Amino acid sequence: MPEGDIAYVLTPHARFQMQRRGIDEEVVRQVVEGPEQQFDLRPGRSVRQSRIKMGGRMYLVRVVVDVERTPVEVVTVYRTSKISKYWREQP
Repeated sequence: MPEGDIAYVLTPHARFQMQRRGIDEEVVRQVVEGPEQQFDLRPGRSVRQSRIKMGGRMYLVRVVVDVERTPVEVVTVYRTSKISKYWREQP
């Protein structure tokens, strides 16, 4: 999936998780369109993630997307303070 202005939709589950976890749509857009890292979970599903400061703390915001849909579907969104657990060192 190329970076930049990407057409995507938020599933009802993703919207619910964003509200529950206090992640606004602008943060999700930034991660979907220009992630620091991106990798496949399985064919058709990928994770796009970026480190973002929220409330004075650094979090890793992870957006799971279904890339086989048109437009791309954001399946779920979450943030974690355990950045090193999910961050992939680049070769």
